[in-house]
Amino acid sequence: MAASARRDDYPYPRTSGELTDEQLTMPADDLTAIARHPLTVYKDTTELYHQLARQMADELRENNLRGEPTRWILPVGPKAHYPILAEICNRERISWADVFAFHMDEFLDWQGRPVDPSHPFSFRGYCDRNLYQLLDPELRPDPGNVVYPDVFDPDAYAERLRQVGGADTCFAGFGYRGHLAFNEPPTTRWHHYSLEEFAASTTRIVPLLEDTIVAHSHRVTGGYTQAIPRMAITVGMAEILSARRLHLVTDGGAWKRYIVRVLLLTTEPDVLLPVTLAHRHPDVHVTVDADSIAPCALGLGS
Repeated sequence: MAASARRDDYPYPRTSGELTDEQLTMPADDLTAIARHPLTVYKDTTELYHQLARQMADELRENNLRGEPTRWILPVGPKAHYPILAEICNRERISWADVFAFHMDEFLDWQGRPVDPSHPFSFRGYCDRNLYQLLDPELRPDPGNVVYPDVFDPDAYAERLRQVGGADTCFAGFGYRGHLAFNEPPTTRWHHYSLEEFAASTTRIVPLLEDTIVAHSHRVTGGYTQAIPRMAITVGMAEILSARRLHLVTDGGAWKRYIVRVLLLTTEPDVLLPVTLAHRHPDVHVTVDADSIAPCALGLGS
């Protein structure tokens, strides 16, 4: 793994449109050396998942030893580290009694109703099966401290987050279009959203972009789009950016190479690339697997 030290003399492009072919095809070692955010690169996703689980377990244990709560905003994507995290906590007897777990989002059906936890795309169901139910009963968090956005009271999420003192760490995957949770780039021709409006967005119901549906179907259902829920409820950018630490993680491989370079090389936040709003955050760390930071291919090859 490797961490970056930003070179102050590097002429960072302002926006993704200014990325050159040289920057898009830059070897990973060169990109790591000039990345604008602290960066850790793992050789593969297996190492990434184990190290991410280890880091989370260590943060939780240290908070427990200090008698302090752990307040996390958590994604499902990445998600494969959660069973590993549960195993570490069981083995090392790391209690979740003082954890406040704020989950980022949940799929809704085409009528805007929450999918049942038994639904194959339910984030709540995934976390129940692959994290909370795997923890030994005496180590589990209070169910009332596991918070998901509520379709019927979306403002309750931010209010509960405020009541517990805000998030210590927001762990967030980012999509190939740069979305965090389901804060997708607004693409309607009828309304323009300023950067300030988007940064201030709060928990809300959103329709999914067509390319998000295609992306999920490509990765999960063999291209069968009918199986993908059409809507979601998502934490807002305001809640994400309010966390004291922002840990951005991707395990997407070739699917994410372009957006990783946008995140690590550009300087100006862009509404159409939501992950770039991380440039405004004072404490950002980026973690990727080696495939996700490999050079972009700009042609069909030989």
